[in-house]
Amino acid sequence: MSKKFSLTNNPTILFQGDSVTDSGRKSNHNESLGDGYVMMTAAWLSSLYPEYHMKFYNRGIGGNRIRDLRKRWKKDCLDLSPNLVSILIGVNDVNWKATATESFQADYRSILELTQQSKCQIVLLEPFLVYPSGNFLELTEELNKKIEVVRKLAREFETKLIPLNDIFVKACTKRDSSFWSLDGAHPTLAGHALIAQSWIKGVIEDL
Repeated sequence: MSKKFSLTNNPTILFQGDSVTDSGRKSNHNESLGDGYVMMTAAWLSSLYPEYHMKFYNRGIGGNRIRDLRKRWKKDCLDLSPNLVSILIGVNDVNWKATATESFQADYRSILELTQQSKCQIVLLEPFLVYPSGNFLELTEELNKKIEVVRKLAREFETKLIPLNDIFVKACTKRDSSFWSLDGAHPTLAGHALIAQSWIKGVIEDL
């Protein structure tokens, strides 16, 4: 597993993914961060380390699957020259028309190979579902397949891994699932804060 990210002057940190990352960002505004975990993470890091002049980008797009990320990776990642890229993708590959696990892994690996060539550090976040009233229980098997792919690739590419599904499972022992997500897929403000906290603790060297 890779070392934690060591802050340097003027780092560019990019967040990539689907609607959980998007979280209402303005697509016509280059530096819009949305109102979810990306904004929370950026705000906390900026306040903790103002001397580093960090720059943040959010390029999450609602409804994206891994194949969508692969198609737009050059424009929405490599061309931004990030020092660190954080990827949260997979929940849309788990739904009732699930992406084949082999295709999911191949597209994900392609993205990581391209990113690794740029010398950018990488953070992978597990896809997750929170289960209010058992609505998504039938998707557990497919979700676990995608999680295992992300874990395997994190080991192979020596990236940082944030085990979000396990984190939400543990959180649901403290408060019911609807506190963290009203629909099982999209976090509440508390759910977004939990992701932000987990990201900062898992990624930044000094914390």
